[in-house]
Amino acid sequence: MDDRRYMKLALRLAERGTGYTSPNPLVGAVIVRDGKVLGEGWHKKYGDLHAERNAIASASCSLEGATMYVTLEPCCHYGHQPPCTDAIIEAGIKRVVIASVDPNPLVAGKGIEALRSHGIEVTENVMKEEADRLNEIFFHYITARTPFVALKYAMTLDGKIACYTKASEWITGEEARHHVHLLRNRYSAILTGVGTVVADDPLLTCRIPKGRNPVRIIADTMLSTPLDSRIVSTAKDVRTIIATCSYDSSRSQKYSEAGCTILNLPSENGHISINALMDSLGAEGIDSVLCECGGLLSWSLLNAGVVNKIYAFIAPKIIGGASSPTPVGGHGVPDPSLAFMLKDRRMKRFGDDLLIEGRV
Repeated sequence: MDDRRYMKLALRLAERGTGYTSPNPLVGAVIVRDGKVLGEGWHKKYGDLHAERNAIASASCSLEGATMYVTLEPCCHYGHQPPCTDAIIEAGIKRVVIASVDPNPLVAGKGIEALRSHGIEVTENVMKEEADRLNEIFFHYITARTPFVALKYAMTLDGKIACYTKASEWITGEEARHHVHLLRNRYSAILTGVGTVVADDPLLTCRIPKGRNPVRIIADTMLSTPLDSRIVSTAKDVRTIIATCSYDSSRSQKYSEAGCTILNLPSENGHISINALMDSLGAEGIDSVLCECGGLLSWSLLNAGVVNKIYAFIAPKIIGGASSPTPVGGHGVPDPSLAFMLKDRRMKRFGDDLLIEGRV
């Protein structure tokens, strides 16, 4: 039996849950016997049936002796749903092919052990690399308890994110910008700085059909976000957090009345503490943050060591200007040997633009 063929199908199914399963993982499952697909399913949204139980429920015949392909080790504990291992055992499935082992301490090999103890053959690590990449957010959050942080920016060939006039619409084309909205749908939250809010007055919402808006977070040390900004004006419709070091209750009340949540944090070097921010967001169950911000905040995030991934869109344009802003500002590193390096790099093309993404 072609294990990779059916695991590819399971991975495609898992992707359908993007944006809806957080903080749970993306999981897909396919059940096969004698080369025929008998059932398939995926984890559709947080709190709903897991992929394995959806796949079993979709079958219209006995699954005795069948093989299940699942992108993540089946759970063996009670949470919002009962253990998937119980459902697999009860269905009479004789073999389970798994891509990734679940790092959740409640599972972490125990699901595989439960299946094998009932005489079920288990094959591990089929398309593990692809499955691990699919759930990089979940794997980080379940072990670190802080959000998986991605820094996204669009720049020209000469490394500029705007002209010297600050005009920046648009650096990249429509296809690249559409992909950004797919990222906003995937990540639980989106972070920007008050400077970007003042300069661009963005909405930071997801504009794809049936997309999910991320929680909007503004890093605002002195609590100076304009009350008439589009983000504040729509805070009752889209969850909005303002992270600040200001304890001015009379001023913060105005934001609260507009629908914003005020998150008071300690300061560090005259700005909000990045690590304290990530700890607070993790404690609130926010498993991932997409950062779309100016150069100073980008540097602060990198320098704090919290950035896990970079999405760098590059447009085939040159706009020049010694004073034109760049994606990452701040002090920078003192020597090339100390530069932040990317691993697991991939490159994609969107129209005329390129995307380079990689792990920091």
